[in-house]
Amino acid sequence: MRKLTIIVAGGSGTRMGAAVPKQFLPLGGRPVLMRTIEAFLAVPDMRVVLVLPAAQVEVWRDLCRKHGFAADCDVANGGSTRFESVRNGLALQKGEELIGVHDGVRPLVTPQFISRLFADAQTFGSSIPALPSVESVRIIMPDGTSRAEDRSRVLMVQTPQVFRSNLLLKAYARPYSPLFTDDASVVEADGAQVHVSEGLRGNIKLTTPDDMLSAEAILQRVGGTL
Repeated sequence: MRKLTIIVAGGSGTRMGAAVPKQFLPLGGRPVLMRTIEAFLAVPDMRVVLVLPAAQVEVWRDLCRKHGFAADCDVANGGSTRFESVRNGLALQKGEELIGVHDGVRPLVTPQFISRLFADAQTFGSSIPALPSVESVRIIMPDGTSRAEDRSRVLMVQTPQVFRSNLLLKAYARPYSPLFTDDASVVEADGAQVHVSEGLRGNIKLTTPDDMLSAEAILQRVGGTL
């Protein structure tokens, strides 16, 4: 079964407070993005398309040379929105049966987890990883007030989100909407249902310095490999 994952890496590092984009920050001695890509290329029959802002492509190539990183993946230019970036990545698909989309700054994803999501998408047409909220949840009302919400009704969504290719390609032929927060929302706007799969607790998105500390701690606990 031919598989493709589009890894979107368009972060600027603003909230990280870093001088370089967060996907290029070192994690366990190597750039975050390299760890992310390696997890996917460890899955049999997987092809990777990396989506980067045009201004960061040469920076990435320099990092690959510095670290001797020779992973085989195509590179597409990022767009002004995540939606456009994913669409640019999809333009490089080559008839794969299943397509996943993943945040480049979720480097602690594991090949076993990825394989499970692709298997679920093969069965159900899609696979959206999510975990129950462990925090109390409040909803902002139209008048600016808030009310408590039953957290058992709330799921925290992760990536990779995986779809049968015909489903995802059709959905991304739609015009952009600011309501598109992830790939599942694009597919649902096209009228399709999505299947929710169990997420991975360690599959954190690196957004703040505290997230980097958490990721380093996880790597140390597992001996540097996942």
